Amino acid sequence: MENLFELHADVRAEQGKGASRRLRRAGKVPAVLYGAAKEPISLIFDHNLLFRHLSHDAFYSHILTIHANGKAEKVVLKALQRDPVNPNKVLHLDLQRVSAAQKLTIKVPLHFIGDETAPGVKQEGGTVARLLNDVEVSCLAKDLPEYIEVDLANLGVGETVHLSDLKLPGGVEIPALKLGEDHDQPVVTIHKPRVVAEEEETGAEGDDVEATDAE
Repeated sequence: MENLFELHADVRAEQGKGASRRLRRAGKVPAVLYGAAKEPISLIFDHNLLFRHLSHDAFYSHILTIHANGKAEKVVLKALQRDPVNPNKVLHLDLQRVSAAQKLTIKVPLHFIGDETAPGVKQEGGTVARLLNDVEVSCLAKDLPEYIEVDLANLGVGETVHLSDLKLPGGVEIPALKLGEDHDQPVVTIHKPRVVAEEEETGAEGDDVEATDAE
């Protein structure tokens, strides 16, 4: 396989749903490349080769190089359409050109560390609940991180890491945080141990019964 972040494509001449269906039957994937104030280009990728690239998580949040029509373009993957019945079958790609001077908005994966040593897990027996797997960031291409690290080393039971708690690399922003506190989503939390939670619920029910009997 060629470099993980490089792909070769053919320029697509035929347009329309019928042409797309024929391409898919022939083991090809139609795609469109747009952005950077240039005309959109319709492309064709080999399905099996593309799928091997897509099996790597880093491919989704990395600057890619697409070789087509004798030119190399720097792009990011903006949208991926899969067959709803067979997720191993890719139907279409949207690729956006990258400009060195223009910020791009893209989702990057979250990498969680400190799960096993977190006080809420190691000392209190809690359970880690990951609420987000990725986060949308805005930055210049040169500042694009492959992932954002989420450290649980100091997290206790009942505590939560929110988007605003994430440590971002220089030049990287989370657009959602500019929309107000309501958009400061929880990323990960540590739940109480199941037995303790059940005992608390049972105790609360018992209190209700006693209060009813007293009345």
